[in-house]
Amino acid sequence: MKVDIECFPCFLRQSVSTLEYVDIPENEKIEIVKSVLTEIEETDIDRSPAFATTFIYRKIKNLTGVDPYKEIKERYNDLALGLSSDLRERIKNTPDPLLTASRLAIAGNIIDFGLFKSIDMEATIERALSGNIEVDDFDLFRHETEARDTLLYLLDNAGEIVFDLLLIEQLKSMGKRVIAVVKGGPVINDATIDDAERIGLTKICQVIDNGSDAVGTFTEFCSDEFNEIYNNAALIISKGQGNFETLTGNGKNIFFLFQAKCDVVARYLGIEKGSMLLKRNL
Repeated sequence: MKVDIECFPCFLRQSVSTLEYVDIPENEKIEIVKSVLTEIEETDIDRSPAFATTFIYRKIKNLTGVDPYKEIKERYNDLALGLSSDLRERIKNTPDPLLTASRLAIAGNIIDFGLFKSIDMEATIERALSGNIEVDDFDLFRHETEARDTLLYLLDNAGEIVFDLLLIEQLKSMGKRVIAVVKGGPVINDATIDDAERIGLTKICQVIDNGSDAVGTFTEFCSDEFNEIYNNAALIISKGQGNFETLTGNGKNIFFLFQAKCDVVARYLGIEKGSMLLKRNL
């Protein structure tokens, strides 16, 4: 994917929204926004939108000296954990546990404070369980997961990571080894090793970080350890729109599970904004 003209006001909006979570004077926020405008001006339009936002969020983090989303990440981890027992029972009692767990993982992708200020998680869960998956390659997904012993799972957001834990539990019940990947440093509300430990993911599977604080997955920014595992992975499960933006079309055996949360991505895919996808990489 490449930057669209509609991305530019979104870059600015995301910057202002992020600063709402930082407790500093208004005049300092204005100076930071003015500084971010320089990053926006230098946007490489031949790269994905996630490439531009990576440098924007890095600048905000460096200028404020804090992780703006730390508290809200913790809150949504705990909120999702509060739902997990009931969701685990629903998976257990469904005719097709892998399908239900996969749909719930897509539902969890709504937890994205880079794009949204409020989230109706329970309504999204019900929609994911009963609604239409606009791009639905689940049959291929089942076939590939059954055929592989080891799966690489690229995580996305905090809170959402609880829904991923439920899918990983199901994959492990099928005898699969799962290596889950978090970010190497804070960026937006993406999951880090702290989030994986907080929700108990580190107790059920191997969790590594990718050595990067980029939005999405840019292998040039990632650690040698991650790249070796990534390059040798026979099957990758990729969560979130940022990972789709940065990995689509690269020839790897990837299944993308996410919701199309912006007009640019929806238009790129030829679907409606808000659509749910379980899409195999091309």
